[in-house]
Amino acid sequence: MVRVFTQTYGVVGAIIEKDGKILLVKESVEKGPDAGKWNNPSGWVHVGENPIEEVKREVKEETGFDFTPTHILGIYSIFRKDLIKDFEQIRHPIRVIFIGKINKHQGQFKKEEIAETKWFSPEEIKKMDSNNLRHIDIKTMVKDYFAGKKYPIELLTHTISE
Repeated sequence: MVRVFTQTYGVVGAIIEKDGKILLVKESVEKGPDAGKWNNPSGWVHVGENPIEEVKREVKEETGFDFTPTHILGIYSIFRKDLIKDFEQIRHPIRVIFIGKINKHQGQFKKEEIAETKWFSPEEIKKMDSNNLRHIDIKTMVKDYFAGKKYPIELLTHTISE
């Protein structure tokens, strides 16, 4: 898949909480500026795919959990000026972040994409910086989640025009 970064692009992701901790995934990409960094389960919105179905698929692929989105936590815009030196261009994803429920048992996740999954306390995430987190706005997402922010999932509509 060819990816073009001359404009903003869409990403879906999830903030998943259990027992007061947030599930993050460690990027297994061997090289590049985000290799080995922690991220929330997320991925690009593929052309034509319903973002709600996309987030279910991404969470399953990256964590091994079945995910049922129940609400939208928020829409986050992160302007990645830090990547200019690596890619000679700025990346600017618009991220629709969902919250929801997972099944009790974790299955296999894509080892070629994710090195490991781990539950972190909000305090541990708050101490992380851009050396640890792929997207520093994860800190804001976690803060928003524990502040009780959430919006109806119906806020997002997906239409296919024939």
